[in-house]
Parts: sequence; structure tokens; C-alpha cells
Amino acid sequence: MSETARHPDIEPSASDMRLVIAASSAGTVFEWYDFFIYGTLGSILSKTFFPTGNATLEMLLFWLVFAVGFGFRPLGAILFGYLGDKLGRKYTFLVTVTLMGIATAGVGLVPSAAVIGMAAPVIIIALRILQGLALGGEYGGAAIYVAEHADPKKRGYFTSFIQASVVGGFVLSLVVVLGCKAIMSPETWLEWGWRVPFLLSIALLGISLWMRLKLSESPVFKAMKEQGELAGNPFVESFTYPGNKKRLFIALFGVAAGLTVIWYTAMFTGLSFLKTAMRMEGTTAEIIVGLSAAVGMVFFIYFGKLSDRIGRKTSIIWGYVLTLALMFPLFWVIGSFANPGLAEAAQRAPIVVSGPDCNYSPFRPEQTSNCGKLLADIGAVGVAFQHGQGAELAMTIGGKSVPLEAYQWDAKSPVRAKQLQSWLGDAGYNLAKVTPSLGNAVMIFAALLAMMALSGMTYGPVAALLTEMFPPHVRYSSMSIPYHIGTGYFGGFLPFIASLIVAMTGDPYSGLWYTWVVVAVAFAVAMWGLKGGPPQDFSDDAA
Repeated sequence: MSETARHPDIEPSASDMRLVIAASSAGTVFEWYDFFIYGTLGSILSKTFFPTGNATLEMLLFWLVFAVGFGFRPLGAILFGYLGDKLGRKYTFLVTVTLMGIATAGVGLVPSAAVIGMAAPVIIIALRILQGLALGGEYGGAAIYVAEHADPKKRGYFTSFIQASVVGGFVLSLVVVLGCKAIMSPETWLEWGWRVPFLLSIALLGISLWMRLKLSESPVFKAMKEQGELAGNPFVESFTYPGNKKRLFIALFGVAAGLTVIWYTAMFTGLSFLKTAMRMEGTTAEIIVGLSAAVGMVFFIYFGKLSDRIGRKTSIIWGYVLTLALMFPLFWVIGSFANPGLAEAAQRAPIVVSGPDCNYSPFRPEQTSNCGKLLADIGAVGVAFQHGQGAELAMTIGGKSVPLEAYQWDAKSPVRAKQLQSWLGDAGYNLAKVTPSLGNAVMIFAALLAMMALSGMTYGPVAALLTEMFPPHVRYSSMSIPYHIGTGYFGGFLPFIASLIVAMTGDPYSGLWYTWVVVAVAFAVAMWGLKGGPPQDFSDDAA
């Protein structure tokens, strides 16, 4: 089956194409804003809705619920992919953006756990599920809608605006948060001001609906409908169409999983790393990351356009190779310039803990052994450490023993943490929030921008690639399902898994290994399965 021909009378004009890109991209920006605002406000939401008294556990629970939204994206892809292939691209993504706006505004209205108890996290989880369902249908609809309007020779360029819009949603979430913080007192922001960015999604929803209602249906879908080529059951046919199982496998493991973990590492891991492990002042970290993301959107458009000439596979493969080679060095640069004093202290006075039953469970509000309590306290402070088993409990800082007999084991962890911080301060650890110099901030920005370039190489061409991989009559379902399984599970669980690895090892860079392994697998699958050469419309002999 070849690409369905488009009738001349429904070929989009240049002005129509501009409206298609603008409306689809704006809606994608707003929808991803709604999804990312939750992650941007992690430090506040973790304490508001998941209070346990254990800072590490609170953050892990927060990231786990963050991942829940991603976990439901594949179900949204199945549901809305079915509707998109049966009823049309336009009306399906009108529904998804509406659902996302309502669910996001709801987060801003939920009382804290201190007011309604366990009902608060339960409601938050339910709203995250709705967000995940909506997002599962949004991306495929917007990407296909633009791709099916585009001149095939410019498909990578036109669809790259959808890819850049995902980054735009992240940038918008940071801009709104920074703007609200700038006009509010710190007390007001922490008390109720953080709810405003969520409630603003109602206004963004109105703008998005207004723009998208002006659009007409995709010309490819119109042609299929007129010719009676619509799928009877798009979900089933996505798995039964000849060759599609292989395409789904490649799209999931060779494309979606790899590009997603690079993007999330660049932005979410980068922001979390600066604010926690590097103890950078929060607003400064948000500005640096936001600027690197905003400038980095250029790479998504550039590599999307470049892929129209060199092919989609070439850009993606080189993005994977360079990520495997450069990711750790780039984060070492970020760490060394973000907080040079802390990095120097960690090298000069390493922290080593040993003892019997020296195990740490990040899911326990309070550890059962004294060694576990000590590891939890060090982890809550956010400094690097090493640990192992030993005959007696001992802790050294820079080779010097710490008088643990004076440690207040039975006190609550915040009380113990103050005592620990005193010892670390004596050893030269500066645990205050830092603001880097202009020169250091520029180096951090440059390293994050390099990560964004790697993300652009893999993410920029992907909408065009996935559109060309699958037959038009099941395209919405076929590209949405692997994309959202890859992004939902490999990407959505990245902050949780990376934070867990760091908590278990005491190494702030160790969480990057998750990204490295996923990218290595994606590289192998893409090398094997993606078809090289110039871009071309779907045909049955394509990968």
C-alpha cells in the first residue's frame, strides 16, 4: 500500500500551511506546558502532597507519581489513536487538549495533604492519569496533522516545529513559574502562589481551542475517507498489517526510547542535578536551564530540516553516538562549574561510611539500622558518599573519623541532619545555596546547550520519520503506540530511576547510567532496523 494521494482541491496553500504549523505547535506547547508544570514544581509539590518527613522519600514518591502520567500515555495512544484513524485527526486532538487543560487546572485546586490527608495524593494521581491519557493522543495527532499537510520534500522541516514545541512547553512552564515568583513574596509563593501556573492552563486551553477550531481536516484523511480506505479496527490492524510488527519494534526501541531519555536527561535531570546535588539557588538554575532549552529549540528545527536532505537515520544515529561519548563529560563540566567548592570538597574530603547492616532503603520513612539512618541523612543533605559493610559502624570525612557516639540516633532525621551538616562544615563542605559567577553560568549554559543539540539531532526528525514508517490508514495508532510506550516508560520513569540509583549509590552522576544504557540499546536497534537513504513516503518495502 502506498501513500494515499491527496486531491488537488485540498492541497494546502502557503497561508494554510502557516496556520497548520502555528495552531498545531501552539496547542502542543500548551499541552506540554500543562504536563511539565508538575515536574517544574517538584520541590513544592513533593512536600504538599506526599509529606513523609523523609526528604528523599518525598521526592521519590513525587517522581513516581510523575511517572504515572507517563505510564498511562500508551493507553491514551491506543484510545485516541483509534479515534484519530476512525474519526479524523483534527477532532481527536481537540479532545486531547481539552482534557489536558481541565486535568492540569484541577491540580491547582486540590487541597494539601495537611488539609484532606491521603485523599490529596489519590486525587493528584487521578489527575496525572487524565493528563497521561490526553498526552497519549496529542502528539500523534499534531505530528501527523502537520506531516500530512506538508510537501514531502519539506516534511522534516515542517514537523520539526512540533518537536520544538515540546521543548517550548517546558520553557513556558519555567517562564510562568519564574514570573509568578517574581511578583509574589516567597511566603505567598510557598503558601498558595504555586497554584497559579496550574490555573493558568484554563486560559491557555481557550487560546489553543480557538486556534485549532480554525483548522480543516488532514488532506490525507479526507482522501482516505472519500476512497473508503479507513481502517475497520486501527488498533488491531496496527499489529496485523504486513511488516508492522517489525516497524513497531524499531519505533519503540530504536527511536522513541533513545531520543526520549536524551531529552529528559538534558532538561529534567539537568535541572534536578543543579538544584539538589549541586545546591544551586533554585531561580538561577531555572533561568539557566530555561535559556538553554529556549535557544536549543533551534537545533530541533535545524536537524529536522537537515534530515530532509541527509535522511532521518543519519541524524538520529549520529545523535546516539555523540550522546554515548559526551553525556558524562558534559555533566562533569556542569558539576565542576555549578558548585566548584562542593566538587573540590568531595575530592579533598570524601565521605566513607561502613558498618554492619549498612543498607539503605529509600522507600522507608525511617531506616531500621543506625548505618541506614546515617546514609539517609547524608543522602538528604545531597552530598556524594561511599558506603560498604564493616564490623563496626564508622564514618570518615577526608580520612578523619567522625564521633558517631555523639550522634542523636533516636531524634527525627532533620535534627540529625543538622548535626551532620555541622561535621561537614568543619570538613570544608559549603552546604549553602550557591549562585555561580557569570563566567561559570555561561559554561553551565554551554554544556546544557550541547545536550540540547544532541537531543535535537535525535528528536528533530522523529515526527517525519514515524509518519513515513507507517501506512496512512492506521498511522495515528501505529506511530502513537510505540512512541508513547517509549516516552512513557523509558522516559517517564527516568527521573524516578535516576534518583533511586543516586540514592542507593551516593554518586550524583550515577543516575546517568540509565540514560547511557537505553541509548546504547536504541543505537543498536536503529542501526539494524532503520532504513537509510533519502526520506520517502510509506511503502510496503520500507522498514
